[in-house]
Amino acid sequence: MLSEPRSGRLAAWGNALLAGLVSPDDAVLAIVGEDAVHRVEGLPGESAQVGLTLALGRLRTLGVTGLRVALPAPGHPLGLSGPPEFNARALEAEQAVVCHGAALGLVPEVYEAGPEGDVHAEVVWHVLPVREAPPADVPSLGEAERELAEALREATEVLSRLDVAGSGPVAEAAIDAYRARAARGREVLAPGYPPRAVRVLEMAQRVGLLVSLAYDNGHGGAVSASEMAARGAALRPVERTARRAQVAAYNAFVEERERGAR
Repeated sequence: MLSEPRSGRLAAWGNALLAGLVSPDDAVLAIVGEDAVHRVEGLPGESAQVGLTLALGRLRTLGVTGLRVALPAPGHPLGLSGPPEFNARALEAEQAVVCHGAALGLVPEVYEAGPEGDVHAEVVWHVLPVREAPPADVPSLGEAERELAEALREATEVLSRLDVAGSGPVAEAAIDAYRARAARGREVLAPGYPPRAVRVLEMAQRVGLLVSLAYDNGHGGAVSASEMAARGAALRPVERTARRAQVAAYNAFVEERERGAR
């Protein structure tokens, strides 16, 4: 939860490109981010891997009008609609992009390449058929915002009592790094997204940061088995809520366009 999922970047900037709000070069640059290269495999009409620019253009000609995000976890097929093969691949990757307007989905596979000391990531997006059905368990932006605020309050109370909410130099350094990144004016979402989606995604990322810090900081003050169990019980629902909110934010572009078309 600390870093933006690759599926989020692909969906957000792919949506902006499909809407004509950014150029293909700008969209691909934002999607690739710090990775070395992204390729797409299994695209209808292509027998080999192709680059992102060609792939996004081909998706448009296939009828794709928007991109949604799925962030599934074991027991929680968040954003998925089937079939089982696609769901299994998405669950293994912990993320996927589902096309709106064509029964296709994309699942990333990440490879490390380069010599020791200069290792970089290369990503291959596998295109697979999906079932055209409503995505599982995705809330509206309003629901996501309310759920995040409530879950954060409840979790903060429990974690503070157990002394694991985010104390010590490692936690402080991570929080400082997050604040510095935000202060540099990092663009949270691509052009065309509603302000509420930006707000919900920022809140979800902050909540995800706290959850990650709580997990990474060892046992903290939770010295007994019962206290450790209480910490886990507090973190699981808030992490689930943060993932649901992320998906709601990334999918807001498509949801708003659908509402406007009705």
